[in-house]
Amino acid sequence: MTRSQPRRRVSNAYSALNLRLALATFGLVTMTVFAVVAFWAHVAWLGVLCAVLAVVAVVDLIVIQRRRAARHREEPGARHSLFE
Repeated sequence: MTRSQPRRRVSNAYSALNLRLALATFGLVTMTVFAVVAFWAHVAWLGVLCAVLAVVAVVDLIVIQRRRAARHREEPGARHSLFE
């Protein structure tokens, strides 16, 4: 790129759905493992808290998948990387 060429500007923000999907999956796995360990260690309040957070991650995964499906219907054939 030379000085005379303008820089490319992004007019719309990228969608973070794929990254959000990865983070929600990580949260689900982590909270499920923590809940099992907490119940095994007889710390019920912590196990319940981790189980509730795992349920929140499942709900988030459902919302993300619905939005990804809607985006796929709007932009057929478009491929999105994990960080878009």
